[in-house]
This record gives sequence, C-alpha cells and structure tokens, in this order.
Amino acid sequence: MEKRKLGANGPEIGAIGYGAMSFSDMYGPTNEAQSHAVLDACRDLGVTHLDTANVYGMGKSENAIGSYLKSNPGAQDEFIIATKAAITRDPDGNRIFDNSAEHLEAELDKSLQRLGLDCVDLFYAHRRDPGITPEETAANLGRLVEKGKTKAIGLSEVSPATLRRAMKAHPIAAVQSEYSLSTRFPDLGLVQTCAEFGVALVAFSPVGRSLLTDNPIPRDRLPTLPFLAGNPRFMEPGLTENLRITDGFRKLAADMGISAAGLANAWLLTRGSHVIPIPGTRSVEHLQECMSGASLTLSETDLEQIEAVLPVGWAHGDRYSAEQWIGPERYC
Repeated sequence: MEKRKLGANGPEIGAIGYGAMSFSDMYGPTNEAQSHAVLDACRDLGVTHLDTANVYGMGKSENAIGSYLKSNPGAQDEFIIATKAAITRDPDGNRIFDNSAEHLEAELDKSLQRLGLDCVDLFYAHRRDPGITPEETAANLGRLVEKGKTKAIGLSEVSPATLRRAMKAHPIAAVQSEYSLSTRFPDLGLVQTCAEFGVALVAFSPVGRSLLTDNPIPRDRLPTLPFLAGNPRFMEPGLTENLRITDGFRKLAADMGISAAGLANAWLLTRGSHVIPIPGTRSVEHLQECMSGASLTLSETDLEQIEAVLPVGWAHGDRYSAEQWIGPERYC
C-alpha cells in the first residue's frame, strides 16, 4: 500500500488507516474474535494505522486492540496507534468536553492500560472544550509528549482557526474530521490549512456511514442503531433520496470494476497527499473493499464522472442532528 506521513514529522503509514469505532457496538453487536479477525486482515492488507478512543464502547475498542497486541507479538511494531479523550459527563449525566491537563492525562493513562502500551503514537483532544483556549489545549496535550506518554498530538472536529491558534503552542500532527463525497465542508478551509502546516487530515466516515458502499445499512436495521436512527441523512424524507442518488455512484463504481467503498476512499486520496481516510467495519470483506481504493489511480475523467453523479451538496439532510452537533466546531 502507498505510504503517507502522519504529520510533518510523523511516521509513514499506509495511505488508508482503520477506524476502530466498529470494535464497539456502534454499528451493531461485535465481539473480540471478530475484531481480531479484522486486525489480522489489516496486517495482510498493509494497513498500519489504527484509530481508537476511550469512549468507543467505553473502552471496548481499546481493550480489543490491547488483547490483540498481547496475543500477537510483533504486531505492536507494525501498527501506529492513535487514541482520543475529552468527551465525558458532568455529575448530572450531561455530555461535556474536558480539555484540562488533569482530565486528558488521567484518561490517557487508562487508555494506555487498556492498550497495554507505555506510549501511543498519537493522542487527540476528541472535542474542543469551549472553556479552554486552543493554545491551552495544545499545551496540555504537549505536556503528555514531554512525559513520554504520546509521541504526537492531534485535534478532532475543529475549525481551521482553532488549528492555527493551537499550532502556536505546540506542533499538531493531525486533525480528524468527517470528510467524504457526502460531507465536503473540509474543502472550505480545513484541507488547505492542514496542508499549509503539514498536518495530516484524518478523514473519518469516508464512506458516508454506508451510503457510499455497495450495500447501505438496510432500513429495517436502522431502528436498532441509535446514532443513525437519529441522523437526518438516514431519516425520511432524506433517506429515500440519498439512496436513489447514491445508486448512480454504485453503478459508476461497478462500471469501473471496483466496489463503491473502494471508489469513495480512492476519491479521498486525490484530495491531497496529507489526507488519510480511516474507514471502519466489523467485516473483513468490507475492509478489503475499502482498502481496494488504495491501489486505484483516478484519472481526470474518472473524477469528472464522480462529480457528475455526486455533485457538491447532493446529500439530503445535515450530517448531524441538533444533539449530535454539540461539540464539533462549525466554521462555514
């Protein structure tokens, strides 16, 4: 697999990484054996970057990775591992964001224990804490580099302006953002700002939470998946239109001899050498489909055909509901 750098001074990783939210139960029940099979396939396919977080299954994702590393000597040297913290609850159970030095270090310590590591390669503030400046957040994260608990730091779901401010306090290796053919707002500043500073743009949900695959999540499963059941793009009247429009993308991919997921990831790789998609899945077969995009070179004609079937702004419904929008920064 082609290699890309995880930040200006970071390690080289496979051009497409793996998003381990799927090791939790976010998109349906899973177990450790299933997760370990996906990690085996990652190694076979040249996937070297794993992205997880403390809140994915409340530690379940990190535990699955940790147990795999323990039972597979040598795997630790093959994977570049990132985790995140900052999403938490107040005493009344409300979802809040904490970028304080104390919270970030305490949560990273627990993540390291679950992963069975002394140090991670990358540690993100999962969401911006509105009560703390970007400069202070970056400084708090930077102290964890000084303590040898992470090799680099990142930010998630932030604006270009926040990135610029944070960079004044400490080098940022990566910014994570939703980015795909169905969610293209990073093109309005974030892609460019990351490129300016040599920051990796790690693109989560690169296949539009299944809309950009050969087999979107069936309607009858949606009520069992709370996040999607409340997501505007998976609710009527938007869902029917989104499925109709993406049928054209599925046909185009089939005509090109590739899976829709592979084509969606290949498109992202054309957006800049610093863009790194991290698809997630519980299925080895779907993982293979996603990773097939790494070997596909898209011509100008290919890109024009993609734009014709999925023009900017095609998706019906916002990417998040009002409740889901609490935390991510809007900047355009």
